[in-house]
Amino acid sequence: MTRTFSELGVAQPLVDSLATRGFTDAFAIQDLAIEDALAGRDVCGKAQTGSGKTLAFGIPVVQRLADEPKGDVLGLMLVPTRELANQVVEELEPLCAAVGVNVMAIYGGADIDKQIAKIKKGVELIVATPGRMIDLLERKELSVNQVTHVVLDEADRMADMGFMPQVEWILRRIEGQHQTLLFSATLDGAIDTLVTRYQHDPVRHEVEADEVTVEQMAHRFITVHKMDQAKVVASIVTHAHKTMVFCNTKRMCDRLADDLDELGVKAEPIHGDLRQRQREKALGAFSDGKIQALVATDVAARGIHVDDVDVVIHFDPPDDHKTYLHRSGRTARAGGTGVAVTFVLWNQELEVKRMQKRLELDIPIVEMFSNDERLKDMFAWDPDAD
Repeated sequence: MTRTFSELGVAQPLVDSLATRGFTDAFAIQDLAIEDALAGRDVCGKAQTGSGKTLAFGIPVVQRLADEPKGDVLGLMLVPTRELANQVVEELEPLCAAVGVNVMAIYGGADIDKQIAKIKKGVELIVATPGRMIDLLERKELSVNQVTHVVLDEADRMADMGFMPQVEWILRRIEGQHQTLLFSATLDGAIDTLVTRYQHDPVRHEVEADEVTVEQMAHRFITVHKMDQAKVVASIVTHAHKTMVFCNTKRMCDRLADDLDELGVKAEPIHGDLRQRQREKALGAFSDGKIQALVATDVAARGIHVDDVDVVIHFDPPDDHKTYLHRSGRTARAGGTGVAVTFVLWNQELEVKRMQKRLELDIPIVEMFSNDERLKDMFAWDPDAD
């Protein structure tokens, strides 16, 4: 049994804010990490995405910043992607509002002048991707001289994406006394180096993950044609029970959900630009079987736990084999077995074959059009028999 947030020493304004969202009892990683982080210790947490780690580091940082002078940047959270930066801010905004802490996301691709203007108004907590953070530091539009709390979230993904030099560049510039919280799905190699170099006597906490393996599901790889993609999705979804479709961008999620609706398939998008209420409504409809497909980005799908998903479609091939397993594992929840279908455009074949190699999957990539009978039962179809 995990403890309540009150029992962990979380301040009443934050407890009340969490309660309005239905959070009273801590998840496992929160139960382990919050007390130590509130006490000012460095924490090194091993936890998968979707385990509740955002609040595990967010609650202590926000609570400790509430007692510090306002105006300067006091807390810095480094994350690998703009989607995750937005998600972390969205999760922490209600807590920050409850204790008067200003928070903002900083990432590339957004208007840098608007970001600078917002920083100048006064912000205590920044959630940033490494590249844009360096950009602002080099322009001297941002200072880390007053930073007392540092968080490295999804450190393993930052390493996989080649961000370690940038992360270390930033960390070396935070010279004053500060607390460092690090969360990662793995703690080996480059991550262990970060822990050794930048954490002081950290408390280590680990939440055992149910590792998804390739054996737990069937895998299909099909070459599709761009103009026919949505129709191929519709053919698969129509003959499945519940389907999750993964796209790499929020815009693609919206477009594909609209295309499916026009093809007579009930689908809803789910991504970081939608309001919490909209996401919950879509998720509820999907769980209840009122819609056939959920079209999601990786980040938005993290907190989603729905059983009975029998098909996962990688509309856009994932960036790496870990993301492939994480997405595909949706079909293996609660001991279920399902099928993961990866779409491959003509110019994506090399990267998909490289991913197959990492996964030790020797499966042919077969061309299909939307009128192909085999799409009606991807589980029964054997690509090796063709």
